[in-house]
Amino acid sequence: PLPADAAALASLRTAIGARPLFLAASTHPGEDAHVVAAHRAVSAAFPALLTVVVPRHPERGPAIAAEAAAAGLTVARRAAGDQPGPGTELYVADTLGELGLFYRLAGAALVGGSLVPHGGQNPLEPARLGCPILFGPHMWNFEEPVARLLAARGAVALDSPAALAPAIGDVLSDPGRARALAEAAAAVADGNAGLPGQAAEALLGLLPPYAPAETPAEGRRAGQGTNEG
Repeated sequence: PLPADAAALASLRTAIGARPLFLAASTHPGEDAHVVAAHRAVSAAFPALLTVVVPRHPERGPAIAAEAAAAGLTVARRAAGDQPGPGTELYVADTLGELGLFYRLAGAALVGGSLVPHGGQNPLEPARLGCPILFGPHMWNFEEPVARLLAARGAVALDSPAALAPAIGDVLSDPGRARALAEAAAAVADGNAGLPGQAAEALLGLLPPYAPAETPAEGRRAGQGTNEG
């Protein structure tokens, strides 16, 4: 599972409280406008909604914040030292190595790169952290785990960006469904836990038997013994 600093996680839990949280994880250019539009639609039913955007490239943080502010949202940026306050509607987590924090906090998460023809990020990361998963139509680069997640009913596949807001609302409004999604996804991820060992065993089976190499000193001693005989 992605790591998370315990103190930072506790601080964010305190700042966020009981607010519903939607996470757009590892977003790429072109996706943020869809996320902002989805927030505006979903917040009609969930006025306390906090949307967190974690851009794949943190340097895009100021531009994302400006785009959201231009759409009328109250914005804070983590790279600027901000915490999400009670009035924050969209929180840009434009830092490195902290995605594990937000997967642990989210009530639903969009796998970034999947709403645009880029290719999505790894869907097993939220699966390992018990986070309900949403992804768009562009997940060709993770075809096999996506197929297993969908077969297990451990993720929601969106056929277009327009489907994002309804999917967020459905998951946030139904705790039982959110829990079922998270549990099914975790079971799929757990099924992969032994793959590194299996791969190592398969590779070792292709190698010749291990034979320790002689050191130069051992070689010299062996030669000396032959000459003396």
